[in-house]
Amino acid sequence: MSLFRRGNVWWYEFWFAGRRIQESSKSSSRTVAKGAEHTRRRELEQGFNNFEDTRGERVRTIREIADEFLESYKLRNPRSAVFAEGTIRHVKRLLGDRMAVDVNEKSVEEYQNLRLEEEAAPKSINEEIGFLLRLMNDAGDLLRVRLRKKKLLKLRVRRTVGKAYSAEEKARMLGEAKAARSPHIYPALVLALNTGMRDREIKNLTWRQIDLARKFLVVGESKTDAGEGRTIPLNSALEAALIEYSAWYRGRFGQLCPEWYVFPFGKPRPADPTRPVTTLKTAWNNLRERAKVTGRWHDGRHTLITELAESGASDQTIMDIAGHVSKQMLKHYSHIRMEAKRAALESILNKPPVESGQQHAEATQNQSPNPSVATHFEGESLQKSLQWVENRGHRGVRRAANSIKRNGSSGRTRTYNPPVNSRMLCH
Repeated sequence: MSLFRRGNVWWYEFWFAGRRIQESSKSSSRTVAKGAEHTRRRELEQGFNNFEDTRGERVRTIREIADEFLESYKLRNPRSAVFAEGTIRHVKRLLGDRMAVDVNEKSVEEYQNLRLEEEAAPKSINEEIGFLLRLMNDAGDLLRVRLRKKKLLKLRVRRTVGKAYSAEEKARMLGEAKAARSPHIYPALVLALNTGMRDREIKNLTWRQIDLARKFLVVGESKTDAGEGRTIPLNSALEAALIEYSAWYRGRFGQLCPEWYVFPFGKPRPADPTRPVTTLKTAWNNLRERAKVTGRWHDGRHTLITELAESGASDQTIMDIAGHVSKQMLKHYSHIRMEAKRAALESILNKPPVESGQQHAEATQNQSPNPSVATHFEGESLQKSLQWVENRGHRGVRRAANSIKRNGSSGRTRTYNPPVNSRMLCH
């Protein structure tokens, strides 16, 4: 430890973890400089050993910590800010007055029981507990480990299996939507059944994203990065529905501005095209009741993906249309129906037998050693096939060169086969 003065200001100097620390105390008092040096040394020791006094943080209430957490969360995750605020609202309501130090395994179990008595879904309760542990920082991480050890971290969630609407159900829904009072429900339903777009993607769709001349649309803000910006062609049914709806839209608002929303805000009738519609829930529930169909709005997405899978479309094509990032998620959305499975199994029985002469010809062609013969390679491009033939030719040249090195030039015939040697000597 060393104190020295430069002009009227005292400085301190010491070594810590192999580094020389030399800083000004900004004071003309030697006593103050000595205290500043002790404080600075203690700060470095605590930081080096990852030690921090969090007692003040632990006596804060859950409500105070949650409000501070939400302010930061809204700035960093604007897409899910509304979801987080709605989820944390229940945490603040039931645990808001408790200090963070008082939240333990028993508190979490009591919270889960209270929410189950309120008939909340287990999935929602798990999400609320997840946010509670996140906003508690290090204490939440320790509590998560203890809850997992006691198997109290998550409630068992009933897996919700989506469905694919049948052709009859689709026809009934489209018929009722056509006759519905809401001008939004029919084009929105056609969009859902023919593009697989999510509810939020449909509601936030603008006319700038739709190109009726070239028959495609571009998805804007999406749930996933893979879904944002994807292009989806318009089939004939969707094109006709959008053309008809655009005529009504022009009659209602006078024009189609690119920045206006396709489904404008307004109740009971659309009135403000600069704002998107908030929900289609009422119109959908009325439609579903009249059509005598059970299912969710999101099942329209399941229906499209199932139909694409049954039609033989490749996985990559389906993922590009749906905006998925993995085949696992694709499997979750695809519900291959019994009719398609039965048809696939029947197809192997109706396959015509192959003639024996044809089999022999195909086997002879496949065994042909001539590289100049055009050969078909399943699953590979023509360029890759030609490259294989070229490489095979090069290997043949190398083998011939190696043979010349071993056996001599073409002018000297040498062999190590005794029967051949004896015949050559006899002649």
